[in-house]
Amino acid sequence: MSSEDEREGGAPPEQLALIRETVRKKRAPKAKPRTWRGVELAPELPVARVLVDKGLVHLDRYFDYAVPAAMDEEAQPGVRVRVRFGAGEREGRREGGRLTGGFIVERAARSDFPGALAPLAQVLSTERVFTPELRELCRAVADRYAGSLADVVQLAVPPRVARVEKKPSPERLPPPAAPEPAGWSRYEEGPGYLAALERGEAPRAVWTALPGAWPEELARAMAATLAGGRGALAVLPDGRAARRVDAALTELLGEGHHVLLTADAGPDARYRRWLAVKRGAVRAVVGTRAAMFAPVQQLGLAAIWDDADLAHSDDHAPQPHAREVLLLRAVHERCGFLLGAHGRTVEAEQLVESGWAGELVAPRGVLRDRAPQVRTVGEGDEARDAAARAARLPSVAWQAAREALASGPVLVQVPRRGYVPGLACERCRESARCARCAGPLELTGSEEAPRCRWCGVREPWRCPFCGGARLRGRVFGTLRTAEELGRAFPSVPVRTSGGDHLLDDVPDAPGLVVATPGAEPPTRGCGYAAALLLDGWALLGRADLRAGEEALRRWLGAAALVRGSEDGGRVVVVADAAQRPVQALVRWDPSGFAARELAERAQLGFPPVSRMAAVSGRPEAVAGLLADAELPPESEVLGPVALPVAESPRMRRVGGPPVGETWERALVRVPPGSGAAMAAALKTAQVQRLTRREGPPVQIRVDPIDIG
Repeated sequence: MSSEDEREGGAPPEQLALIRETVRKKRAPKAKPRTWRGVELAPELPVARVLVDKGLVHLDRYFDYAVPAAMDEEAQPGVRVRVRFGAGEREGRREGGRLTGGFIVERAARSDFPGALAPLAQVLSTERVFTPELRELCRAVADRYAGSLADVVQLAVPPRVARVEKKPSPERLPPPAAPEPAGWSRYEEGPGYLAALERGEAPRAVWTALPGAWPEELARAMAATLAGGRGALAVLPDGRAARRVDAALTELLGEGHHVLLTADAGPDARYRRWLAVKRGAVRAVVGTRAAMFAPVQQLGLAAIWDDADLAHSDDHAPQPHAREVLLLRAVHERCGFLLGAHGRTVEAEQLVESGWAGELVAPRGVLRDRAPQVRTVGEGDEARDAAARAARLPSVAWQAAREALASGPVLVQVPRRGYVPGLACERCRESARCARCAGPLELTGSEEAPRCRWCGVREPWRCPFCGGARLRGRVFGTLRTAEELGRAFPSVPVRTSGGDHLLDDVPDAPGLVVATPGAEPPTRGCGYAAALLLDGWALLGRADLRAGEEALRRWLGAAALVRGSEDGGRVVVVADAAQRPVQALVRWDPSGFAARELAERAQLGFPPVSRMAAVSGRPEAVAGLLADAELPPESEVLGPVALPVAESPRMRRVGGPPVGETWERALVRVPPGSGAAMAAALKTAQVQRLTRREGPPVQIRVDPIDIG
């Protein structure tokens, strides 16, 4: 008996034959796309120009392929194809190479290549997903950020789901009736802005939203655009905010007028909704960062909420920012633009001061009624009673929380999540770091040993400076704060929100909600009775150009969830009252703060008054690229300086040095009007180095958000 018969246990001959046939079918290789050698080509326009799905900057161009006659009808501009592309055939014009995806950009009668063209291997779908309008937008984004077109297209076009393409999209509903201005009447130019959208005009505005129902107000702006017969797009920083606007728009218009595009929708649902937008069945999109490229037909409004949120900056090359992409769309597609937030970034202020956009703000009288009363408490305040000491709160904050709990929930904002994320030596106050990798130590619980936040090792610790062995908390997180508040208010429920545990909303009943900045859940009623903003130094003391702007944004976001002063809402911020962001919070004046920040940056030559690019990599690679780049004469190179090890996973993901490598970063700064020339020069130098294989590549990021 053969070894195969032994494995099959001596089965009867007819069963053996069936088993062998089954095994043969399982082992048979899958059918591959044909190579079309020697076949007849398309009689007209036999050349297809293809954008190959290779996000390499030195391959950022189109490649010509022959169109077989059998594919003539299907191989139309905009469809997905598979082609053979390899390192040995970079031009894609000979047989061989690996199969890779791509998009047909156009059909042509002839090619500039003198040799024989490789034919298309397969037309994956007849759906024209890469439209000329989308190609123009992606090219503009790639040029602005010194990236490749293929990289941007990967962000703009979701992966294909074949079974979804076979199903038709629903019928497009007729335009809805124009909505009432409602909440927009609280803003001086609000009703006029909505009327302009309804008339089909392209108004552009920076909107400083009042505390309260901003999702409903944004939904009404989108509804006014739809009533005028055009499409609308709103980009939100996270899924929670997108769901709030989605619910508001559904309540206002009903089902079928818009879709929600978020990453957690799943590939099938996301592609189905994206196709409905591309086919024109739906004309309004609410979504997160990826929705900035949504192919809305006849776009009439491009809106973004809270443009300072880091989630609006894509982690993938070339790392575009949603605000800049929507600004490009507003210009290219001649549509309206709306940038809304409770605060105001210096970029938004620049749009206003340049005259490119107008302001949508409420009169001071309306603002005084809708905003809560804000009080500051110095961090050196020692007037505490026993309960205040247990809760780590100044007596003023403790008293405000106790009084507010009689009428509703109280929000407590803590800058850090975890238990005790920062430790120091009790004797000399030096930061406690891991003896193995020098990472920061943290406590994850009251009974836990210190743990390294980088390598995760728990080992006995001793201070290398003074020899001390006792630790003290330097930074306290949400869990420790919730534990302390539970002891101070034993009869009140305490909830936490932050990290992987986010609350969508909380009951409008007495209770304490401890949350990290950006994770504060709204209430199901009229808002929090009070908010306590703790450890202001942790936000204000960051070594970052945007530290003050970011602190004010975080505080305004939390304070906007509190009831207005006319309803008794109060906010206590534990920070130095002399700091400019604290004063802006007390006055509720984000526009004045942004104007002063912009004026200072103009004097110092900082973005957004200037344009910057960060060039990061090994020292020899950074020096080589800067030497090769033909930068504009007015360029200024700052650095290079050594890059510190990235502490957060996000910073490592977007361009931190690999483990064991030493990187440097140089900043290239140019005045306004030279940004495009700077990006083109850096990209050209990168292409030349990669083509000549002159050392490792460098990372180029235009308009970096973390320049320190």
